[in-house]
Amino acid sequence: MTGYFIQAFIYLCAAVIAVPLAKRLGLGSVLGYLVAGVVIGPVVGLVGEETETLQHFAEFGVVMMLFLVGLELEPSMLWKMRQRLLGLGGLQVFLTMLSILLIGLAFGIDWRVALTIGMILALSSTAIVLQTLNEKGLGKTSGGRAAFAVLLFQDIAVIPMLALIPLLEVPSVALTTVDILKQATADQNHINLLSGLPNWVYTLVVLGAIATVVFGGYYLSRPLFRFVAQSGLREVFTATALMLIIGIAALMSLVGLSPALGTFLAGVVLANSEFRHELEANIEPFKGLLLGLFFITVGAGIDFTVLLQEWSLVGALVVGIIVLKAGIVYALAKAFGIGSSDRWLASLGLAQAGEFGFVLLAFSQQNSVLPTHIAELLALVVAISMFLTPALFVFFDKVLVPRFETSQTPRPHDVIDTQGRVLIAGIGRFGQIVNRLLVANGIATVVLDHDAKQVDNLRELNIRSYFGDATHPALLHTAGIDEIDLFVIAIDDRERAVELTAYLKEHYPHLSVLARAFDQVHFYQLKRAGADVIIKETYHSALNLGYEALTRLGRHPFLAEQLKTAFIETEDETAEALYQNWLSTDESGIRQGFREIFMQQEAALRAAMEEENSENLDLDKVDAEPAAKT
Repeated sequence: MTGYFIQAFIYLCAAVIAVPLAKRLGLGSVLGYLVAGVVIGPVVGLVGEETETLQHFAEFGVVMMLFLVGLELEPSMLWKMRQRLLGLGGLQVFLTMLSILLIGLAFGIDWRVALTIGMILALSSTAIVLQTLNEKGLGKTSGGRAAFAVLLFQDIAVIPMLALIPLLEVPSVALTTVDILKQATADQNHINLLSGLPNWVYTLVVLGAIATVVFGGYYLSRPLFRFVAQSGLREVFTATALMLIIGIAALMSLVGLSPALGTFLAGVVLANSEFRHELEANIEPFKGLLLGLFFITVGAGIDFTVLLQEWSLVGALVVGIIVLKAGIVYALAKAFGIGSSDRWLASLGLAQAGEFGFVLLAFSQQNSVLPTHIAELLALVVAISMFLTPALFVFFDKVLVPRFETSQTPRPHDVIDTQGRVLIAGIGRFGQIVNRLLVANGIATVVLDHDAKQVDNLRELNIRSYFGDATHPALLHTAGIDEIDLFVIAIDDRERAVELTAYLKEHYPHLSVLARAFDQVHFYQLKRAGADVIIKETYHSALNLGYEALTRLGRHPFLAEQLKTAFIETEDETAEALYQNWLSTDESGIRQGFREIFMQQEAALRAAMEEENSENLDLDKVDAEPAAKT
């Protein structure tokens, strides 16, 4: 028993140290697990023969991952993404597999082995790519959305791949003595309920198992989860979720199908369930831990003697697969009308092999498809290509993005052919509301925004706006700043908003400047710059929400309105003192004087609220005329 505790401590300690370091370096958690395995395995030698046994256990994390993937695949979402999902994603997987198959045949490799290699290398790293895109804010770009569609199709494609690989068994793949013993043990432990049945009966049983998963998941799981949820015990709900996944995996194994296939189908069936988010929250920790353990065992099992002996072959394969996959994605992205910069983003982002490649590698060896020496080479290729992914994103950021930015001709400012009483800088979510209110009351406005795409989108809605940078004096002159009555600043860049306010008050001191503040510090900055009216963007909406909270907690609407008004008045009484103290200190911290005034304000707020609540108001008289909310 002591030995198990020590081994468990080694694995967990390696993960705890390596994964946070890898995340901090921008390498992603998957690479962190792989590095941890490499260190405790080939480098230090702290783990040994038990690694392969643990790997079989940890593979259940893949089953859980595919269940969670299924939960995310709502039919409506899949339908909206059908063009890129099936077109871009499907063609990427098919063309990559076909290319590798043809290359393998040209080198005299058995077609079954070549096809399996194609399936393994056609997949990219969902964990690394999505995490990197989100960290860099590229997930919403056209290239980021294209990469997501391809990755989603690849995750779905793993299911038929797992079902196909057992059919590709290669008799010539010789089993070693250890393999024979493992196979004998597996045969003893495997329960085959369908042995000896006619083919048509076997087919009916398989279809029945799939139907049980689909219809049982749709009609029986919901009443079961409702019954369990009524107990109020979270651990019982967790146990029910695990029971569901393990039961489906066992059913699929009994009929000779992939457990991952069954759990994936169950996830899709439950995608629209009201218990979907609860299931995700309960399964995610188990999935993450088991997958992490799986990747550690993969890293620990990498044979670096192969890398030292055949480094030139491994290097050529890594470069070849990156170039091949990037070229296929680039060509497909161009065919689908994706822009140049986004094409490169998708191409370089999807050029590596992925974590599912390790899953298919292990599965292929278990089913006697890949010889050991080929599997060892492929494991190195997959791991090294994943290690190189951060470098590919750095190349995109530092080399390609600046080149595209300098090569694109900037769009000239629009010609402003209208005049108005109010000039609005910024037509985002805040500026739009201001503009709509003024225009609805017959007040002519001139709207400027430096986001060309936003301007074009609003023009499609018949909202007149002009592309241009409101901080340019020449553009302001063209927009008629000498004739307007008000200038509204609603741009999203807080520093530019402060600079524009200061410029306007210096050169047009008679002009009333109304500005949007993001927070209290921005409020002070705008006030110091000279803005006449400053509105914190979330202040009044938060007060209105607080009003609703009070009324739903039993306060009379009239009293809730009085409390809201008292809150505003109390804050206004100390606002000037807080501002003056802020002016006397740097903005990097809060001085003691500011803290004391703020604490006084909080005490005054509590006193004002107690006073309002203690007043004996005759609320029956105000029921006929409830207070209006501001």
